[in-house]
Amino acid sequence: MADLEWDRNFALEQAGDDEEMLAELLVLFHDSSASDLARINGGLAAGDSVAVADAAHSIKGASASLGVEGVRKIAAELEKKGRAGDLSQGGELAAQLAALLKEFEGQR
Repeated sequence: MADLEWDRNFALEQAGDDEEMLAELLVLFHDSSASDLARINGGLAAGDSVAVADAAHSIKGASASLGVEGVRKIAAELEKKGRAGDLSQGGELAAQLAALLKEFEGQR
């Protein structure tokens, strides 16, 4: 499984070195990534590679902006596979993504 690889200093810098702003951004990330993960799982169940790719793209961008490299990497791979119409590893990648997002929930 991939490591979380969170650069908190980068995330804090993106929040203008404002701890309260970072906390708000993390809440928004957790909420949006949970919704996107549900869209990924729904897309996998329906065989909808476009939905999977679009939701993975959303997580990829949000995680990149917060310096969560491990999440970004898995989301990027899932997006790439979805864009190619290849969902053969989608369940495995979605499970890895879910585990990393769960691990990240505890970060502040």
